[in-house]
Amino acid sequence: MRGRCVAGRIKLTDEQRLDWLRLIRSDNVGPRTFRDLINHCGGARAALEALPRLARRGGASGTHICTREEAEAEMNAAQARGVVFVALGEPDYPMRLQTIDDAPPLLAVQGQIAAPSRPLVAIVGSRNASAVGIKFADRLARDIGAAGYGIVSGLARGIDAAAHRASLTTGTVAVLAGGHARIYPPDHVELLQQILPQGAAVSEMPLTWEPRARDFPRRNRLISGLALGVVIVEAARRSGSLITARMAGEQGREVFAVPGSPLDPRSEGTNGLLKQGAILVTEAADVLTALEPILGRSFDLPAQEPDEPLLHDTEPGDDERSRIIALLGPTPTTLDDLVRLSQSSPAIVRTVLLELELAGRLERHGGGLVSLV
Repeated sequence: MRGRCVAGRIKLTDEQRLDWLRLIRSDNVGPRTFRDLINHCGGARAALEALPRLARRGGASGTHICTREEAEAEMNAAQARGVVFVALGEPDYPMRLQTIDDAPPLLAVQGQIAAPSRPLVAIVGSRNASAVGIKFADRLARDIGAAGYGIVSGLARGIDAAAHRASLTTGTVAVLAGGHARIYPPDHVELLQQILPQGAAVSEMPLTWEPRARDFPRRNRLISGLALGVVIVEAARRSGSLITARMAGEQGREVFAVPGSPLDPRSEGTNGLLKQGAILVTEAADVLTALEPILGRSFDLPAQEPDEPLLHDTEPGDDERSRIIALLGPTPTTLDDLVRLSQSSPAIVRTVLLELELAGRLERHGGGLVSLV
């Protein structure tokens, strides 16, 4: 069954949406692997059929493929909570998020489905925030909201919570580290319920997923990916907010920082960002002035899911596969180097990397680097 196009973008059928959910919930399939599988196989249904074979070639003894029953159960449970799955490329998928390299194939949205597509400003900072930091985040969020922007943050304690609370009436988006049925921190369930009438909560994780430490950087890339720019209010030297700032820079977003006392360790990270060229913020006008020129820029949207399998010649031989794997190790390397040194085509190298990733043997790094696990 084929999807239909709406205004040049895709609209998945119910069957396709179920296939997409099954694929992204299968072992070792993340956003980049999902995209590679779609490109390699021509569609989600064909990718599901090819998964066991590709994983075996990568060295896996077995891999779990999300069953139709599991996917239907998650769909039904999400529907009961008012959560909608929006697919990459559909009209309701936030266009700014769609432009990042590792955009989630399916975004689970609760609340106002249009809220994540508004012009958004991210405000993030320390969980252990100072009274001054909380007061400034509140003022900043109110003033930016009054100018017509939505606020996006991570529902964490401290600065995040202050930014959300200050923008309840003008619209705010909470990006969850876990699933919609596992709100973290648990004491912010009531805050989330206050957000939904004018805003939204979004997640890429399974509905009942309990967030772990490594899930928060994944969440942070969505915060910056949804936003025009990211304002860091307070951040220690080793802070998750600095990860958000780094990801914002990699995604081409504006990075703002609020200066703080050199004696306060919670300002060490923000002061460091200012030294590195972040835009200094002492009032909302500093943010608004920098973002105004960005609003009119157009978006380059990725390709739609094809209706028919792609024709390709990307089946590596055993010798080619061995040669490419031998070039890999614990030190990250680039695709270009693997192509040059193996004397194979880029398509062949990508196929071998896809097989290894599905087998859980490959790790992807920033800048297109890969290494063996």
